[in-house]
Amino acid sequence: MIKEKIQALARQIYTGVVSTRRHLHMHPELSFHEAATSAYVAARLDELDIPYTRMADNGLVGLIKGHKPSDQVVALRADMDALPITEANEVGYKSQNPGVMHACGHDAHTSSLLGTAKILTELKDDFGGTIKLIFQPAEEKLPGGASLMIAEGVLDNPKPQAVIGQHVMPLIDAGKVGFRAGKYMASTDELYVTVHGKGGHGAQPQQNVDPVIITAHILTALQQVVSRFADPKSPSVLSFGKVIANGATNVIPNEVYLEGTFRTMDEKWREEAHRRMKKMAEGIAESMGGRCEFNIMKGYPFLVNEEKLTAATRSHAEDYLGKENVLDLDIWMAAEDFAYYSQVADSCFYRLGTRNESRGITSSVHTPTFDIEENALEVSTGLMAYLAVKQLGN
Repeated sequence: MIKEKIQALARQIYTGVVSTRRHLHMHPELSFHEAATSAYVAARLDELDIPYTRMADNGLVGLIKGHKPSDQVVALRADMDALPITEANEVGYKSQNPGVMHACGHDAHTSSLLGTAKILTELKDDFGGTIKLIFQPAEEKLPGGASLMIAEGVLDNPKPQAVIGQHVMPLIDAGKVGFRAGKYMASTDELYVTVHGKGGHGAQPQQNVDPVIITAHILTALQQVVSRFADPKSPSVLSFGKVIANGATNVIPNEVYLEGTFRTMDEKWREEAHRRMKKMAEGIAESMGGRCEFNIMKGYPFLVNEEKLTAATRSHAEDYLGKENVLDLDIWMAAEDFAYYSQVADSCFYRLGTRNESRGITSSVHTPTFDIEENALEVSTGLMAYLAVKQLGN
């Protein structure tokens, strides 16, 4: 049976996948700068005799065709970029690029897809159809590599009937995976706000237009956009994590600068919220004698897992791993540019467990101590190969 063949191959290539992951972890590159990573992936595809094309500068798209007759196509996606974080782990494969770290597991994603590709090349006689391998740059930075690759035709020639992606999850034990059908992850928008006033001596506020006080009113009032205008059944998050008022104990500054994020799972409400936030902030500033520049950088859309595809993929995962190792996921208000695929094609984005409490591997993604239980790589490579051939109808 093909399941047993895949499981055997996943065990056979496991140490090689670990080695690949450690190489990538030691040589991380930031979004839109993944040149060496892309070259490394290209060399590995060459070794496997997998034809590929380049997209979005550092992106690669490979094709594996089964020998059985079929016109079905499925796409598998892995992202390649790292984050501007200084690694705190003391491991043999610690990042050698100061200030850059694979703190979100993209090294695991890329090494896994290369492992999956190796498995699939060994099984061409066992399946029909085409598997498209998407090695994507720049997931971590707007506008997102997914949007660029889609614009350049990554979902064309041939067009996949499904796009499947996986992402590490340190909340789930290694050996397990998680699925959620329907809306899963939020859209994300970046907010950049400058509140202008008239600075001066803190002992003479009557001579000034205090942008600090105006900002305090704006920050408080904007929370009403979520608490009083959003449908309670549709999750929304509005957070400001950066406030700069370069005054002093006795100096009122001329302006205050803010940065924040807005996230939701409804595109119509998203547009309405943008309008309300901007109008509210500008109105408050004007009513208090100041002025507000409210700029919104629109980011990724929300991510939706197509119901039928996700149900089928989950069923295949249960067959491959056992029902006890396949979990239900809750909605996740973080964002992912895989959402772009999900907006234009039937898609399924699931979570790969990478936690091992006994070894202290519990840190969240985007932290200096993030790491994975590498035993998860045997699951990640084999499962994705199995999902691909089953989705093709084999």
